[in-house]
Amino acid sequence: MSPARGVRGRAALLTAAGALAVSSPAVADSPAAAPAPLRVAAPTAKLAWTAKLTYPTAARSAPRRGAREIAQVTPTAAWDGGPVGLLVLGAKRDEAGRLWVRVQLPERPNGRAGWIDADYARLSPTPWRIVVDRARRRATAFRSGRRVRSWRVVVGKPSTPTPRGLFAVYERVRQLPGSELGPWVLHLTAHSNTLLNYGGGPGRVALHGRAGPLLADPLGSARSHGCIRMQNQIVRWLAARLRPGTPVEIR
Repeated sequence: MSPARGVRGRAALLTAAGALAVSSPAVADSPAAAPAPLRVAAPTAKLAWTAKLTYPTAARSAPRRGAREIAQVTPTAAWDGGPVGLLVLGAKRDEAGRLWVRVQLPERPNGRAGWIDADYARLSPTPWRIVVDRARRRATAFRSGRRVRSWRVVVGKPSTPTPRGLFAVYERVRQLPGSELGPWVLHLTAHSNTLLNYGGGPGRVALHGRAGPLLADPLGSARSHGCIRMQNQIVRWLAARLRPGTPVEIR
């Protein structure tokens, strides 16, 4: 588990056949040209929705304005100020027809979620999903449910294990040349269950590369503080494809 210091809407919403959907506006005088609406729903093996925050807003305990506030979420991430995109876990309309999305919150405890008004975020689908197998010490990238590539990783050692669960990319942080964390760190919404903080950070788990002393821990081993380490060329590949909110499942 390593902290990373680096360089640094509203959509048109409608209800179609009882489903929550997002649609692009139709071309004037040409309603037939409008694309078919896409469902906003919980993540599946083939598709997930992300909510890129556009304004600070409250996360609430239920999908309505009067519900209890459980957290504040902002458009910029806490560590490096990058854009915030949250994994959508579900969607629902309130009595006034306003769309709310249930999002995974980037804070403790792991798996914490809340409802935000969809007017404060830009919703979009992603076909990408990363699955990390702790026992096999391998990670696999899937696109639309199909395996794209698989690679060996370093996972948490027995005293500081990598937590299990469904998480998401929280923030992508480019590293300075020579960093032992490699060229990129992809912070996750996951936190260590054994370390409350680490090196000035909140004990957040990340996907990152390796250099310097970290090369002494071979790929396929369990020797990290909870983070998932991999070859630098692979973390570069991931950083180019995984935007904040992309699901990362750790088994």
